[in-house]
Amino acid sequence: MNKLLATLIAGLFATSVYAQTQPTVATGASGMNGTTASSTTGNADADQDIAKADQKEAKEMSKQNEKINKASAKASEKKADAQAKADKKIAKAQEKVAKADPEDRAKASAKAEEKIADANYDAQKTMIKADEKAQKKIVDANADKAKAHAKGNEKRAEAMAEAHKDAAK
Repeated sequence: MNKLLATLIAGLFATSVYAQTQPTVATGASGMNGTTASSTTGNADADQDIAKADQKEAKEMSKQNEKINKASAKASEKKADAQAKADKKIAKAQEKVAKADPEDRAKASAKAEEKIADANYDAQKTMIKADEKAQKKIVDANADKAKAHAKGNEKRAEAMAEAHKDAAK
């Protein structure tokens, strides 16, 4: 439970940091990450550096989005497998009750209820673990996206500063 709570809190911080850095993108970023403001400095080297920073950031964003999608898909697959396994166990238990003699049916029904409860518990436990693992990967990917965005902003700012220095000469 503590791991899950820590993961969720870390995710909250990572996404809030990422969300807070998004509005600053509009000052000079472009790329595949959904931002659309491109500025030219008039300095070819600076413009090239800005374009490189944008491209690198977009590539990292794409890579991290792919990791998020993969983690989510894997979790969904594990959850579906766990549910299918539980459904098989439940069907088997119910089949035994149906086949039981009328005088043994109450005892078989009690055993079946126990097996059904165990199957549901196992499935839920597996689903929780799958979600927890996916959330950890998503948090890490979002943190990497935030870092890439910050690095891109740094590179763009450095290029702009260099262009302004050159223009001042």
